[in-house]
Amino acid sequence: MSIESTSHGDIFVTTRWTVVLNAAGDSSLQAARAMEEICRIYWFPLYAYIRRRGHSPEDAEDLTQEFFRQLLEKQWIAEADRNKGKLRAFLITALKHFMAKEWRKASAKKRGSGRHMLSLDSSIAEGRYASTDFPQIEAEALFDRQWALTLLDLTLKRLELEYADNGKTELFKALKNGLVMAHASLDYPRLARQLDMTEGAVRVTVHRMRKRFRELYRSEIAQTLPPGSDLDEELRHLAGGLVRAE
Repeated sequence: MSIESTSHGDIFVTTRWTVVLNAAGDSSLQAARAMEEICRIYWFPLYAYIRRRGHSPEDAEDLTQEFFRQLLEKQWIAEADRNKGKLRAFLITALKHFMAKEWRKASAKKRGSGRHMLSLDSSIAEGRYASTDFPQIEAEALFDRQWALTLLDLTLKRLELEYADNGKTELFKALKNGLVMAHASLDYPRLARQLDMTEGAVRVTVHRMRKRFRELYRSEIAQTLPPGSDLDEELRHLAGGLVRAE
């Protein structure tokens, strides 16, 4: 999805979050599907927040599943502030409210009982949580960091798929480290030999890959914002969340 914006970063695109906001309170199938997609994509930052608040892996799994179940079934989205409708802010605020009011009832249920809107693999969830490796940061800072990393991961997968669709999977694999490494750290002569390209062509390809990654990352962020939001402000917030954890 392309992102059209002014120099101030205003978004003029219908995002998956906008679909949900616009249909809050009704039974729109499109909105329901968008909300289920949001649950599937963004569950881990919430799981990490719950774990950092001191809950066990089992309780964190139950609480995450129950939170999303109630989020969908009780139409909490209808209470979202449409003037401050960032998906990131809405979900963490709703989770805090849920944990303050509902977690005892939710965790008291037998594991495996009830209907879950989200299926979690405990080993995967805990493996990802163990890899966060930032014990010094508080729960909300960890949430922001994992939110940013989730968006970066989605972006990388989208970029990889684009290259695969164009029959360039091997090119992507060879050059993807160029997305995070400084130009001076890349061995362009070796890459040129490996890919049977000129060194200049490799440099141009890495530059284009980085540019496309930035475009897709902005697109992923836009998916979490309502129209008229300042995309660049959200980008700065997410970058700050990554830096604060270092």
